[in-house]
This record gives sequence, C-alpha cells and structure tokens, in this order.
Amino acid sequence: MSQSSQDAQSHQSLTTTVQQLKTLLQQGQLQQVAEKAQDTLNQLQPQASDDEQKAQIELLYLKAVAHRLLKQSDAAMQAAKRIIALAPNHARAFQEQGYLHREAAQLPQAASAFYQATQRNPALVSSWQALVALYQAQLHDKAQQHDQAQQHDQAQQHADTSSPVDNTIERATELAKQQLHYLQNLPKPILGAQDLFYEGNISSAEQVCRQFLQSQGHHPEGMLLLARIGIALHIYRDAEFLLESSTELFPSHEPSRLALCQLLIKIGKFHSAAKHTERLLKDQPNHPAYQAAHASALMGIGEIDAAIHLYQQLIKQSQDKADLCLLLGHAFKAKGSLDQAIQRYQQAYAARPDFGDAYWSLANTKTYQFSDAEIQQMQSELQQHSLAVDDRIHLHFALGKALEDAKRFDSAFYHYQTGNDQKHAQLHYQPEQTTAQFDLQRQHCTASLFAQLQGCGEPQPDPIFIVGLPRAGSTLLEQILASHSLVDGTMELPNILSLAAKLKNQGDYPADLHKMDVKYWQRFGQQYLQDTRVYRQSAPYFIDKMPNNFAHIGLIKLILPNAKVIDARREPMACCFSGFKQLFAEGQAFSYNLDAIAQYYQDYLKLMAHWQQVLPGFVLQVQHEDVINDLEGQVRRLLDFCDLPFEQACLDFHRTERQIKTPSSEQVRQPIFRSSMEQWKHFETSLAPLKKYFS
Repeated sequence: MSQSSQDAQSHQSLTTTVQQLKTLLQQGQLQQVAEKAQDTLNQLQPQASDDEQKAQIELLYLKAVAHRLLKQSDAAMQAAKRIIALAPNHARAFQEQGYLHREAAQLPQAASAFYQATQRNPALVSSWQALVALYQAQLHDKAQQHDQAQQHDQAQQHADTSSPVDNTIERATELAKQQLHYLQNLPKPILGAQDLFYEGNISSAEQVCRQFLQSQGHHPEGMLLLARIGIALHIYRDAEFLLESSTELFPSHEPSRLALCQLLIKIGKFHSAAKHTERLLKDQPNHPAYQAAHASALMGIGEIDAAIHLYQQLIKQSQDKADLCLLLGHAFKAKGSLDQAIQRYQQAYAARPDFGDAYWSLANTKTYQFSDAEIQQMQSELQQHSLAVDDRIHLHFALGKALEDAKRFDSAFYHYQTGNDQKHAQLHYQPEQTTAQFDLQRQHCTASLFAQLQGCGEPQPDPIFIVGLPRAGSTLLEQILASHSLVDGTMELPNILSLAAKLKNQGDYPADLHKMDVKYWQRFGQQYLQDTRVYRQSAPYFIDKMPNNFAHIGLIKLILPNAKVIDARREPMACCFSGFKQLFAEGQAFSYNLDAIAQYYQDYLKLMAHWQQVLPGFVLQVQHEDVINDLEGQVRRLLDFCDLPFEQACLDFHRTERQIKTPSSEQVRQPIFRSSMEQWKHFETSLAPLKKYFS
C-alpha cells in the first residue's frame, strides 16, 4: 500500500473514531469517551499531519467535556490547556475552562475564560449567558459592598458620594446582554451557520446559509452572513453586491450597512463608505462603531485631521482603548507625525499587553528601536498559550525586526521564519495558480491583439502607473514623482484589479479580450478616470501605485493607451527578503514562504519580459539600485519618460509633505540611504533556500 493510501486510511479511521465518541458522549457514556479518547491520542505520532492534529484537538475536546461532566476537574482543565496550546483560537476550549473555573467558584477567572471564548466565536450563546450572569453577580457584590461601606461611613458621619457600581462592568454587562439578545433572536439555521463560520468550517456555514436563503427568500441576517463568508474567502465583489442588495431591501438593518462600510474601506472605496457611515451617524451620532468606521473612511479620502479628531474623541469615551489608539497611531503615521504615532502605538500595547499589532506597528515604522524591556515583554507574551494566532504572528514579525536591529541575526530569522510559517498556514497560498494566471496573460495578450485594438481606449494621458513587487522601491518612485508640481500622489488604487475581477466574473478574462465590443475599452478608461478623480487634487497627472497591476498591463494598455507604466525593479535577494520580513495588511499571500516568493519573482520577470516584447516602449523599468547610485540621472530619466519638465523638488523628494500609507512612509521622508541594499547578507546562510533560485 502506498504512503498516500495509508495516510487516507488513517485519516478515515480517526474520523470514524471521533464520530463514535461524539455519539457516546450524547448517550452519556462519559468514562468510555474519556478512556477511548486518551487511548487514541496515545497512538498518534509525535509529528502529526494536519489532519491528525485536527483529530487530536477534537479528541482532546471530547476528553475535556467528558472529564468535566465526570467532575474530574484537573483532567478536564489539562485537556483544555493542551487544546489552547495547539489551537489558541479554539473558542470552546476557553468555554470549557470557564465552566471549570465557575464550578470551582473562581469567578474572575471564569469571566475571563468566557470572555476569551466569545472573542473567538461571537455565536457561543452559552458563553454569553454565563458572562451576563457573572457580570451581574459582580455588579450585585459591588453594590452590596458600597452599601455596607456607606452605612459604616454614615455611622462615622462621613458619607460616601461615589458611584455604587463599576462603570466598566456595567458597560460590559450591557454589551453582553445586547449580544445575547441578538443571538437568541436569530433564526436557528443562521445561528448554527454563524457558529460553523466562527469555528472555521466555512464551507458548511455557506451551505447552511444558502439553504436557509433558498427556503426563506431575502433575509438580512442570512445575506449578511453570506457576505461575511465571501469576505473571508476574499470574494469581495460578491460580498459587496450582497451587502448593497441587503441595504436596499432592508435600509434600516444597520449591521448590514456597517458591514458594507467596513468592506468598502477594505477595498479602497472610501468615498462610498463615507456616504454610508454618514447615514448611520445621522440616526445614531454617538454610536462608537459607526464613528470608528467613519474615521477610517475619512482617513481613506485624505481628511486625516478630521479622522484624528474623531479617534481622539472616541478614545476619551471608550473603556477599551487599544484598538482606537492603534488606529490613531496609523493616522498620525500617514500624516508624517511619527513621534505622535509611536506614542499611540505604545499606549495601545500598554492598554493590552498581548496586542501584537501594536508592537508590529512600531516595527513597521522601519525606524523605531525597541528597548530591551519591550523585547522581553514581547518574548513573555509569546509564552502565553492563550495568545491569539494573529497576535502571535504580529509579535514574531515585530521581534524579528527588533532582534535584527540588535544584530542578533539568528534569533531574528527564527522569528521571521516562525511568523511567516504561521501566516502561510493561514492563507493556503498555491503558487501554481498564480503561475497559471500569469501564463494566461502571456498566452492571450499578444502583439496581434494590441495591433487589432490600437487606439480603442480613452486617450487621456493622466495616469502614471507604478507597478512591480512589493518592497521593490515603488514608494520612493512615487514620492519622487509626487514632488513634481504637475503630478498628484494618491495611493494604491484598487480600480484596475476590480475591473479585472469584474471581467473574470462576467466571462473568461483574459481569453475573451479579443471578443469584446471595442466601444467598451474607451468606456472602461473613462470610468477609471471618473472613479479615481476623488483621490486627486488639481494636477493634470496622478499616480496609481498598486504594485499588483503588473499582471494587468495589457488591460491598462487597452483602456488607457496613453498612460505611463513604470516597473519598479529591485535586486531579487534584497526584494524577496524585504517582502519576507513584511507582514502585509492585505494580500501578497505569496510572500510568506521563501520558495513561493522566489517562484512569484520568477513569474513576475517572465510576465514583464512579455509586456516589453508585445508593448515595446509602454513600460519603463527602473532599477532601485540605480536610483540609489545615481539619483539625478534616474530622476531625469523618469521625468523624460513621463513627458514632464525637470524640477528640483523631485531630487529633494524627502522634503515633500504628503500623506503616505505604505510601510516605507518614513524611509521616503529621508534622503537616499544605502543601508537596505545588502541587509539580506546578514541572513545569507538562512536564506540559502531562496538564494538557490537566483545564483
């Protein structure tokens, strides 16, 4: 029997065992469940496959439940702790801990465990019920303590006028009640589908949700959940359509409108998002979630001072300040107020010491130097088994940067590698799919296609596209060009990628390009210019710095034949390693594995060579190292390509004040520096798997 057949047989056997134990648990055969689960766990190999690890977690969970019901608290708690060590986001393991702490009359620990469960799975009705009861008990106890203290003080003629309750607990109680009421009023299929969704069983959640909608017709909660599933699967266009439809059918259903706002912000449609947040705030002007969404939309459309003011007001009113401090830090960073940004990031981790994104945001300034105390704090947080996976990933990337700055290169690479491994495991990136997509571009975007459709697009020359791999120097080129009086800098605009996705959804892009009505090309170009107008100021030219647009240069040529395209190129080892060190907010799934990033770089080179062949002169390749070594020569070359007169401000780019939201924001606010050119050499031994591709 082959190894693959043996693995399949083993997986089937484990699945059968788990199902049998679930049946026994329902029948109340608790001792049998506990014993058989342990026997099966003993048979698993130390180096378990992914399927075996999932089975191990299920077996441990069944064991924990059985031991708890048998009143064997120590064994139950040990099983729950093992689950959390293997899967820190396992909500029901925290719920089990909550039950155990509650039975032991350890009420603060119980409340903390139930809270952790609800943060990982907001559809856990039992945990919300437990939280409400525990919070109400705390309020009752504090009220009694206050009354007793007041009676004592009155006897001493010193009456206490302080509040009889803890406002924080009171607010938490109200929020828990609201969520419990919301869940209890959901249709049972949707509640079950939500539970499946938050537990990571997305395909089953989608199936249940679709069946419900087919039988019930349009339903706001069903449409909302289906949209959330689409967002989780990165099918943003379908999710946007669902949420737009829901807000039209059910205009008073605020959760759908808020979800639409958040999605529009995510995909860069900030002006549309702002319109929806304004509508939400019209009815509830003091709603914190609506205010926070509006601030994010304001950030996107460039009204940073207004966003900063709104975040500051929210922080004053909020009990949980960590997330808001982080967002305020991002706003100050985009504005160029780095000291203010750093202060807010530090406040964020002070409010929540395990807040990985706060530490990573400090690292992501690229100039911040962590103290020894901060490094020790991050290392200490990583030792906590209950640390959420996303926080763990952020901390590994932040520690990699901190230890690299401290010249502890081996330790730094360990954290970079671990963080990348964990992120890669989340994303399930498949390089062969990317290769196939790029091959289709080379196959169908031919010289004959462009000759056939020459001049069909919108002739306006306004856009300057800067494309390439992330961390290849595109922000520097953008800053140089945006320093010119005739050029507006904008951001990484999603419009070309959205158009490509639309064409793919409606047909067989790029295979169908030659079949389309030629009138569409000018219409698409005009639509692009119209939709991007909101990001511009008054200059005749503007920059679109979405790096991934390199895959659609053929489409750009068809809709905007007189646009300029600049390919930001960087030496492969430096580029790939810089990408490997970067934890991206969205996308770039290829960057979390050395083999995958090398394959992507090679696929990119092949595709760029194709564009140069079929569209000669349409793309200017600019090597990052050449810009560093000969700034003035490359600046003049850039300006000549863009038909722009020379301006000294382009050489003095670091003095230009503008909003920059990419990781290189602080680096391009400084003069040219050479230190980044060979940083990868400190890790040369560890990067041997990468170097083999480029040697």
